Amino acid sequence: RAWAAGDVFTLADCAAAPALFYADWVHPIDDRFAVLKAYRARALARPAVVRCVEEARPYRHYFPLGAPDRD
Repeated sequence: RAWAAGDVFTLADCAAAPALFYADWVHPIDDRFAVLKAYRARALARPAVVRCVEEARPYRHYFPLGAPDRD
């Protein structure tokens, strides 16, 4: 399946996206978890998620561990 609850993007995916976004910064998702990495990439490609990431970009310096230049 493409999304957390099946074939359509739902609120479950909206809830998972921020956690996966930051979790990969703190501890990069290992290549052994290719399905999870692909899910994160699909979520980050959604227009609404892209907009959230872009609108939050000016606040990255508040992230306690530093923000990588990717994403």
